[in-house]
Amino acid sequence: MNAITKTLVSMSFSLAIAIAVPALAQEPPGSGMPQPIPQTPATHDFTSHIGKVTGHADHGKQDYRRWCVGCHGPYGDGNGENAPWIDPKPRDFTAATFKCRSTPTGTLPTDDDLFNAITRGFNTSNMPQWRPLTPQTRADLIAYVKTFSPRWKSEKPGTPITITPETPVTIDSIARGKALFVKLECWKCHGPLGRSDGPSAATLTDSKDQPIKPYNFSTGGRLKCGEANADIYRDFMTGLDGTPMPSFADNVKPEEAWDLVHFLRTLQTTRPSKENEVLKAAGGKIPDVPPPAAPAQENNQAPQQEQKSPSSGK
Repeated sequence: MNAITKTLVSMSFSLAIAIAVPALAQEPPGSGMPQPIPQTPATHDFTSHIGKVTGHADHGKQDYRRWCVGCHGPYGDGNGENAPWIDPKPRDFTAATFKCRSTPTGTLPTDDDLFNAITRGFNTSNMPQWRPLTPQTRADLIAYVKTFSPRWKSEKPGTPITITPETPVTIDSIARGKALFVKLECWKCHGPLGRSDGPSAATLTDSKDQPIKPYNFSTGGRLKCGEANADIYRDFMTGLDGTPMPSFADNVKPEEAWDLVHFLRTLQTTRPSKENEVLKAAGGKIPDVPPPAAPAQENNQAPQQEQKSPSSGK
């Protein structure tokens, strides 16, 4: 067994989160065991396109059976053998609802979006990075995933949103972003200091009625859909479909979205960033910027306008 094969086998077992139900548990064709993957009609109609690589569902079917069926299930509904032990639950491909997209809310993702998701994996979940799989294999898997939902037959992926050039990081931009954080009531879910402890946090559920936690910015941990400021901007404008996180594309201007991104970075107090450098240089205090319609504070949950720099000690 070569090094790549060993790595892939190890990754497939990690999806079982230390239980003895590996993702490779299904027997190969011709073994005499019942086949776990249903005969999906016309899989040859589904393809994916990643740069110069074309993925084919016919090929992806067996790759899916080898690497994905243990969690996502033979029917792509997220009910694989390992699913009862996994939190959050595996993605239900039959709904064709995806969090990480470059396309507007309610639309299908692009092939590149799905490729990035498979390649990158998801933080705080059992979905690993599948970089050891070849680009061809990942493209084939994307094509096969499309066979699980009729949406891929009747709809085209949305047009990716435009990400405008980032505005300068200044203390005024951070202040405006904090005012927007209050105005849009982001703190009700994420908490006044971004610690995932807002008054609504304990009540949140996803589209499958499963409990879901808002992102905890204070940990400085890896974001689910990408690490760059542009990724945060995109998530804010597209929303994370299937979760309570909506799209704000119709409510804010691009420059306002960048202000919010800059403020959110200051909530990641343990993470080095340009935003935290600017905040430290300003004495660790975000100046007051009265929002046009600031909501009344509820039980002192709304964030105050003073915030300490991670290293200022003020």
